[in-house]
Amino acid sequence: MNIFRLAGDMTHLLSVLVLLLKIHTIKSCAGVSLKTQELYAIVFATRYLDIFTSYISPYNTIMKLIFLGSSFSIVWYMRYHKIVRRSYDKDQDTFRHYILMLPCLILALLINEKFTFKEVMWAFSLYLEAVAILPQLVLLQRTRNIDNLTGQYVLLLGAYRALYILNWIYRYFTEEHFVHWITWISGLVQTLLYADFFYYYFQSWKNNVKLQLPA
Repeated sequence: MNIFRLAGDMTHLLSVLVLLLKIHTIKSCAGVSLKTQELYAIVFATRYLDIFTSYISPYNTIMKLIFLGSSFSIVWYMRYHKIVRRSYDKDQDTFRHYILMLPCLILALLINEKFTFKEVMWAFSLYLEAVAILPQLVLLQRTRNIDNLTGQYVLLLGAYRALYILNWIYRYFTEEHFVHWITWISGLVQTLLYADFFYYYFQSWKNNVKLQLPA
């Protein structure tokens, strides 16, 4: 554990809390992509297959449970809550997210650290997480009307991944044999997908105007 890893975890946790705050208090999921949330639920379900078989620390187990529970609860709220689901804009959230899953699975079968079920699923979760934000970014471009909580949620997700890159750099120079190309490349791709959003977010903040993404 180092300061970059801890900051990354807390930023990731804060992004989830921001989204849950919006859903629970405002009773709205407007501007949130159900497709992205379903992909994240699959990411955590396939990544944490070892949650009951491999113990690392209380911190590690608690974080796994939080991300698993929150991701599936968000999907449930958006699909089945009688009030929240009314605000879901399914006509705009039309990204065919299932087309992302098959290439990620094939890539995981071909490129993994060890050809076992858990390791293939771990690689699959990394590849899928790298592109899971795409439906959300496309939805924001289509609607263009981005509320503060949704904008902060996406910003925090991008910041979490950027902090993890700093964590990997730190560990590369302070730990022997710390080389994980699959994790590094997937994380870099994921961070680059946020670059455009970061630019327009900070432009809106600097000019004190409402955030809008170009169509």
